[in-house]
Amino acid sequence: MRFCSVLLLLATSSQLIAADKPTAEQLDFFEKTIRPMFLSDCTRCHGEKKQEAGLRLDSPAGIRKGTDKGTILGDVDKSTLIKSVKRHGEFPMPPDKELPQEKVEALVAWVKAGAPMPVSVVQETKLNPKDHWAFKPLGAVNKGPGTGDQAQGTVDRFVNEKLKANNLTMSPRADKRTLIRRAYCDLIGLPPTFEEIEAFEKDASPDAFAKIVDKLLAMPQYGERWGRHWLDVARYADTKGYVFTEDRNYPYAYTFREYVIRSLNEDKPFNRFVVEQLAADKLELKDKRDLAAMGFLTVGRRFSNNIHDIIDDRIDLVGRGLMGLSIGCARCHDHKFDPVPIADYYSLYGVFQSSFEPKELPLIGEVKKTPELIAFEAELEKKEKAAADFEKKMYADALAPFKKPDSIATMLLATKETERLANDKADKWAVEQKIDPRILERWRNAVKGNDAIFGPWRTLAAKPITPELLKTLKGNSHVIEMLRESQPTKLADVAIIYGELLSLAITNSSKSTDWQALNTLLVGPEGVLNPPNTDIDKLVLIATKRIFRGLRNEAMTMRAKSPLAPPRAMVMNDNPRPTEPVVFLRGSPNNRGSQVPRRMPELLAGKDRKPFANGSGRLEMANAIVDPANPLTPRVIVNRVWMWHFGQGLVRTPSDFGLRTDPPTHPELLDWLAKTFITEDGWSLKKLHRRIMLSESYQQSSLVKPELAKADPENRWLSHFSRHRLDFEGMRDSLLVSAGTLDRTIGGRSVNLFTAPYTTRRSVYGFVDRQNLPGTFQAFDFASPEQHTPQRFQTTVPQQALFLMNSPFAIEQAKAAAARTSGMGEERVKQLYRTILSRNPTTEEQFLASEYVAQQPTLAWEQLAQVLLLSNEFAFVD
Repeated sequence: MRFCSVLLLLATSSQLIAADKPTAEQLDFFEKTIRPMFLSDCTRCHGEKKQEAGLRLDSPAGIRKGTDKGTILGDVDKSTLIKSVKRHGEFPMPPDKELPQEKVEALVAWVKAGAPMPVSVVQETKLNPKDHWAFKPLGAVNKGPGTGDQAQGTVDRFVNEKLKANNLTMSPRADKRTLIRRAYCDLIGLPPTFEEIEAFEKDASPDAFAKIVDKLLAMPQYGERWGRHWLDVARYADTKGYVFTEDRNYPYAYTFREYVIRSLNEDKPFNRFVVEQLAADKLELKDKRDLAAMGFLTVGRRFSNNIHDIIDDRIDLVGRGLMGLSIGCARCHDHKFDPVPIADYYSLYGVFQSSFEPKELPLIGEVKKTPELIAFEAELEKKEKAAADFEKKMYADALAPFKKPDSIATMLLATKETERLANDKADKWAVEQKIDPRILERWRNAVKGNDAIFGPWRTLAAKPITPELLKTLKGNSHVIEMLRESQPTKLADVAIIYGELLSLAITNSSKSTDWQALNTLLVGPEGVLNPPNTDIDKLVLIATKRIFRGLRNEAMTMRAKSPLAPPRAMVMNDNPRPTEPVVFLRGSPNNRGSQVPRRMPELLAGKDRKPFANGSGRLEMANAIVDPANPLTPRVIVNRVWMWHFGQGLVRTPSDFGLRTDPPTHPELLDWLAKTFITEDGWSLKKLHRRIMLSESYQQSSLVKPELAKADPENRWLSHFSRHRLDFEGMRDSLLVSAGTLDRTIGGRSVNLFTAPYTTRRSVYGFVDRQNLPGTFQAFDFASPEQHTPQRFQTTVPQQALFLMNSPFAIEQAKAAAARTSGMGEERVKQLYRTILSRNPTTEEQFLASEYVAQQPTLAWEQLAQVLLLSNEFAFVD
């Protein structure tokens, strides 16, 4: 169950939102976690047909009503619901089993947050998708001049219309120093130098700022800055999360990051960028490095290797990340808000279920066979072979007892005992008899399905065994011959005969058809005694697994950490035969409903949409997502880019454009940007940046007069530019720039940012451990890699200042910044201000700083540097 980040949001909020005004995140939590729990675990006693104690849990209205005695919610310590699921109350629920702890914690967090849920079922069904702004086609918007540099004025026409309607006007243009710092931090994530600011201030040409924008867009650092934004969307991490005992590293996640950075620097059209990330394996690629694009799908969390959760995560990524549509809410039932039925969810489920990740990932880039690489590959092959050989022997040893004659006889008799039982009762019986239920199930299927070999067994199991009956048997010649020679009189004897014959067939090398049939039945590709390793994993001793893990992890560590390991792409490929998906009723794979075709949701492709016909359908899905007729994709990416420039999107919920979403603050502007992004700019992100940044709206001052703050407190109408704090990457990279230590190398493997000796690589290259996200990342509101991140939280907590005051890394950069200056007195103070704040000190600052260093010991310059690095001027962008 994927709810950790939302659970934290629900449980830790000190100012809980009223239950009748839940946030989109809270409603998602209810729909994806709480409602499915009630449906799967509670409605047999508290549903439509039966309401014990008058309680009905299949609707928000019933949940609010509670029992005949009143509400089950309220304060979490008094809630009868929580008491029941914790089994503390008078009526422990469910009565026959305990809820898993994860579900109990989710219910506690939900109740503590005020039990947010839809107002009513009636309200949920009143919404009309046809009238919703986000689902309407992109119409023609005739505003202002058409193309080229003149089009910058069009942005301002839309903004000014809204300002005028609200009795507001734009703020004055920002001064040049503010403007160039804003552009540098925005586009490349690094501050300008004193000299760059000075040159811009002296440039009186009308296109001075346009030249700065073009210069920054052409720099390789642009891809690093904006690539990190896209990695937030793609829930990038270098590890898988919790995956039991296997190696947690993604050795080649960095190749996806490199693909993103390179593609943005090349200004790859966004529609091509999307298609490659979903189906690069299905395209003719000029550059095989583009195969790494598919890390978009494959670098996500592995959910303890639960394939259903992995696919759900990928559907959520495609839905919310690319189209602002929470398709994942239809996993267990029809979407309660948006027109996405459960059948459409499983149509997409089938696309991903029809794809697999190959064990041997494809090489990308040129590989030069140097002596060092040859030696590395030889050592790696040696380690991987040792692990593979041990694994093969480990599972063979685990299966060996099942290949003995007496084991086979026992299993055959057990199939007779369980033939009238349902699967779950048969499994329970097998456990009680200390028989492995997985192997027993394979024997049961074989006995039912192979007439030539087990037809005689079924006949003898159904009638008294007599010599006359033995003479009538037909089937595999070796089975018939051995039965007639042995003349058994009871079924136990027949089982022993089968056991001896089948055990012999495992190693028999005869080429006769009937011997081969026996051998294939047992150890062939689908053989009874050739189950998947996952089915027999529990039979392996823990000590044996520990040895295997050590061997395997040695090889994985070599792949993950050696600079000699050639880069590979984390691709997906189509299965030889696509899956024909079925609906999982209530989201349970064990409760299979009707079959559905693999195809796009009706909302996006219409009622007459065709099933996918090309393999899994990933390429067809990708092309449909970027089809100009689909209005969601361009609106979503344009809104994201606007948000990353201004701090807030025109739509305030950047990954939810559904029916619950507030309309855009500037709907015509959003549609005009989306339309021109496709038709005039050819899906070019760099042209979109230029349109936005050359507008007067972007170039406004961030200074806010009291009356303006009162009239437009959230800056919804863009009456000024919103001041914002540097994110973690911008802050850390700016520290390195001030220290003169920043390593500007583009690309490469991930590095640890928080262990001495501290790396000076850009923060985008930091190693992201999904399961153990470093505390510094968390303190500075880094994107959670648990799932797709629409936008980062912005908090102010003591840990942020304490990091800059006390961390060895920050102190190290302060020392380096001070060391870049020389001399004494006023001149050195001036050098330090220019180095860190890219300006000269004021007269007062000059006096105070000079006075301070004159009175302090030798550490004064380092301490002064650290004070400047701690300043708001350093940390904020105006």
